[in-house]
Amino acid sequence: MPDNFFTLMIIPRRKSAVKKLSLSRALVRGLFIGSVFAVLLTLYIIYDYASIKRDMVELARLRTQTKEQSQQIQDLSFKVDEFADRMEKLQQFDKKLRILANYQTGRDKKLPLGIGGSSSENARMTDLVNQDQDKLINEMRKGVSKLNDDANIREKSFIELLGFLREQKSLLASTPTIWPVKGWVTSEFGTRESPFSSGAELHKGLDIATRMGKEVVAAADGLVVEAAYRTDDGNIVKIDHGRGFATAYAHLSKIGVKQGTRIKRGDLIGYVGDSGRSTGSHLHYAVYINNVPVNPRRYLN
Repeated sequence: MPDNFFTLMIIPRRKSAVKKLSLSRALVRGLFIGSVFAVLLTLYIIYDYASIKRDMVELARLRTQTKEQSQQIQDLSFKVDEFADRMEKLQQFDKKLRILANYQTGRDKKLPLGIGGSSSENARMTDLVNQDQDKLINEMRKGVSKLNDDANIREKSFIELLGFLREQKSLLASTPTIWPVKGWVTSEFGTRESPFSSGAELHKGLDIATRMGKEVVAAADGLVVEAAYRTDDGNIVKIDHGRGFATAYAHLSKIGVKQGTRIKRGDLIGYVGDSGRSTGSHLHYAVYINNVPVNPRRYLN
C-alpha cells in the first residue's frame, strides 16, 4: 500500500476477523483540521453566547438604572421647581419685612409685592415631565445656578435687614420712652410760676408726685454719668443714653447706682424723696438732647 495511506485496524473482543480500514493521508489531515475547526467553532459559539447573555444582563441592568435615574431627574426637577417657589416667597417675605420696618432701598421698591402666573402648579410640573431629558437637565442646571444666586442675594438682604433691626432695637432701647415712676404729674415742662419766689421760671422737666421711697427706674439703656447730691436738685442721678440723649432723676431719697455703671431700661436707680429744693415727695424727671432740656412727654409711651 502506498505511503500516503493510513491503515486503521479494528480488533473485536470476541474471536472474529480483524477489520482493516484504509484512510488516505489527505483525508486524515482533512478530518483533523475539520475536527480542530469544529472544536474552535464550538468554543467560539459558547463564548459568544456567554457574551451575549452577559451583555443582555448588563443591558437589562442599564435599562433599569436609566429608568431609575430618569425618575430621579424628574423628582429633582420637581424639587428645584418647588425650591424656586419657596425662594420667590422668601423674596416677597423680605419685602414685607422691609415695609413693616420702614427700611426699603430703591431695588426693593421696584419689586412687585404680589405673586401670580398663568399656569397652575400641576400644569408646570406636567410640562417639566414631558420635556426631553437633556433639555430638562440643562434647564435644571440653569435653575440651580439662578437659585444659588438668589439664595446669596436673600442671605445678604436678611443680614442687612437684621443689622438694621438690631440698630433700631438699640436705638429704641437707648430712647427714654418709659415712665421712671408711676404717679401724678403736678408740674409740666415749660414756663411756670415759681413755687419758691415770685415770678416765672422755666421748669426743665416733669414733677411726678408719688409716695416716699417708691422705686425709680431708668427710662432707657445708658451709662450713669452722675450720682451725687446738689443743693437744688438734692440726690440726683444723670444717665447718658448716647446719640445726644440724657435723662436726670432729682430729689431722690436714696441713690441706688454708682457713677460709671452701665444700666438697662427698667433697672433700679434710686427711690422717690424730697431732698434738695422740694415742697414734698416727688420725682423731678428731665430729658436732654445735646444738653438742651426738652419735654419728656415727646418720648413717653
